[in-house]
Amino acid sequence: MNTVKICENGVQATKIINELEAEGFKNDNIYVFAHGEERSKDLTDATDTGEVGVGEQGILNTVSNVFRKRGDELRAKFEAVGLTEQEAEKYEEVLDGGQVVIVATN
Repeated sequence: MNTVKICENGVQATKIINELEAEGFKNDNIYVFAHGEERSKDLTDATDTGEVGVGEQGILNTVSNVFRKRGDELRAKFEAVGLTEQEAEKYEEVLDGGQVVIVATN
């Protein structure tokens, strides 16, 4: 089961991640998404959470993401961590609005 949280910034993201850890989620199974690639990387590094990589996406999607537009890449990553196609579209729109999306998986 996935837990999805939305927040505005890194301070709120850190608080949510701490709450998720207290609920039993492991850092490697918590993913932080932001629309900007650098912002996303910075938040992931700062919060010591998981990165969506080959293990989650598979080699084909990982390579394909190099050639995708950012929105397509984000939707593929959302689906790689267990969200449905509809959920991926919904949360990619949230990212378009400048918010941060946190996905925790078991």
